[in-house]
Amino acid sequence: MYELVQVTNNTYYIQSPAKIGLYRLSDTDVCLIDSGSDKEAGRKIRQILEQNDWTLKAIYTTHSNADHIGGNKYLQDHTGCQIFAPGIEQAFSSYTILEPSFLYGGYPMKDLRHKFLLAQESEAELLSKISLPEGFEMIPLPGHFFDMVGYRTPDNVVFLADCLSSRKTLDKYGLPFIYDVKSYIETLAKVSSMEARLFVPSHAEACESIAELAQYNIMKTQEASELIVSICNEAISFENILQKLFYHYNLTMDMVQYALVGSTVRSYLSYLKDCGRLSTEFSDNLLLWKRI
Repeated sequence: MYELVQVTNNTYYIQSPAKIGLYRLSDTDVCLIDSGSDKEAGRKIRQILEQNDWTLKAIYTTHSNADHIGGNKYLQDHTGCQIFAPGIEQAFSSYTILEPSFLYGGYPMKDLRHKFLLAQESEAELLSKISLPEGFEMIPLPGHFFDMVGYRTPDNVVFLADCLSSRKTLDKYGLPFIYDVKSYIETLAKVSSMEARLFVPSHAEACESIAELAQYNIMKTQEASELIVSICNEAISFENILQKLFYHYNLTMDMVQYALVGSTVRSYLSYLKDCGRLSTEFSDNLLLWKRI
């Protein structure tokens, strides 16, 4: 783990739970794409930098989930590097209590205030085209999170962040985290037609062609949509929908899973209501969902 993998003369990635991109700006200066999950990830990245006599100039954030910005503060404190994040992700990177608050839908209890969902705060600047290294392309990838982006390096390597999951993850868990289902499907369709020298998803193997995996993610998203619609054959509350989904996918409920999967299911329900496939009604002071 935390092995440095060279892809081209200047583009590398660090093998970790959420892959970290590294691009050589010069013989001595580098930038990162994301920073890993926590202080320990930051420490291991710093060791790689020191072993290669590299100076970290900037971190370019794909999105503000804690497993992608957890090393920001450590690296910024020890190197003085700049951190750039796109759109709303900049606010979430600077005020990290926003992530568990958003997922839970209120002030998060202690069970949700830990490094898995709550990274240390760092000083992030708003990403713009001007702040990108020469030859870099920022690729909007909305759906998984608010304003998530990917990056294409000058040597045509594309870092895809969390816009798709591996087959293994999808087959095991069924419901990867999604904020906006409509945008998620649209992003996958866009990604499936992309070409690059190499694609580096954060949570799947690097590959030369991404189309097949993108289409598999679309299929699994559509399957989840159909499953939720079928669960709503009779008027049913959110909590009961969530329970049935946990049973269907053989998931085990805990507070983190309740927040992550619960948020995703709410997003599916919003998507299906907006598509005209589900309706809502209030009965005995309960919000119920019903197939149309």
